Amino acid sequence: MLGNLFEAKKKAEEIKNRLETITVTGEVENGAVVVTCNGNRKVMDIKINPSVFNVRDREEVEELITVAVNRALEQAEQLMAAEMKSIMPNIPGLGNLGF
Repeated sequence: MLGNLFEAKKKAEEIKNRLETITVTGEVENGAVVVTCNGNRKVMDIKINPSVFNVRDREEVEELITVAVNRALEQAEQLMAAEMKSIMPNIPGLGNLGF
């Protein structure tokens, strides 16, 4: 059991390092706002199409940014869950944690 836990910890660290290099995006209104995150749920970049500022007030722009960030973080969460699920079956009693 201890060997399995050590191996799982090692694989989890490898996954974390790999997720650092994978990017996902969240986008709203055909690219009005695009947010890029890495697989560890760290926001890497936010792009706002300049035309957004011509037709929207500040509150609308803030809402678009919030939606795009949440979409990117959701994709990163799904990616991380899929990666972690790959190591969970190897640990007795932890295979059904919902990852």
